Amino acid sequence: MVRSELNERGPLRVFEKSINGGLGKGHVGVLASKKGVGKTACLVHIATDKLFRGRHVIHVSFSQKVDHIVNWYEDIFKEIAKKRDLQDAIDIHDEIIKNRVIMNFNSQGTTIDQVLKSLGAMMTEGNFPADSVIFDGYKLADASQDDMDKLKAFAKESNIELWFSVSLNGETPTFNDAGIPTLLVDRIKDIDVLVTLKYEGDHVRFQVIKDHDNMETKDMSLKLDPKTMLIARE
Repeated sequence: MVRSELNERGPLRVFEKSINGGLGKGHVGVLASKKGVGKTACLVHIATDKLFRGRHVIHVSFSQKVDHIVNWYEDIFKEIAKKRDLQDAIDIHDEIIKNRVIMNFNSQGTTIDQVLKSLGAMMTEGNFPADSVIFDGYKLADASQDDMDKLKAFAKESNIELWFSVSLNGETPTFNDAGIPTLLVDRIKDIDVLVTLKYEGDHVRFQVIKDHDNMETKDMSLKLDPKTMLIARE
């Protein structure tokens, strides 16, 4: 399969269609689930899809090491290349990797001002025209309203998408009647798109809880393949 076909036919087009064409620049999106379900893999698949389409991505990690993030990108790319029989995979890999930057911050003692300053410097002084920023491991639910306002303002002023992963508390997280995770009820007004991941049998299902101004819960007709950790059609 050639790259253009992959872009047109990939499962991420279903993902985007389920949220009215995608998150959109200037907006905040969240993938939420209990720990260990596959949020990081999903974020990396979303980011890799954007790289395939010629876009620029900054992956912000709050883990102590970034080795596992790099490995996720390599594994996801290899699985896509193998599953889709991608032609010239090595050349494409070398081309798209130039459009990705991984930044690492200590989760303790690092302020959102410091993070946004570093991102701004990378995009301007570093001449890296990011389209999307992935926040992996940032405790969004614990952020102050002031920090949340700064994140949203940065997204709009920089004309970028912000994607976050949120780990829900406990083995069986709680949700309100609208399907919003209890942990994010007070934060929902600041989130443009909220997608939850839940185990159903031997795979993980995706549900849209908030789609911009629409709060009607709907299934995305997607699953997380437990073998490849790729987002796949059902």
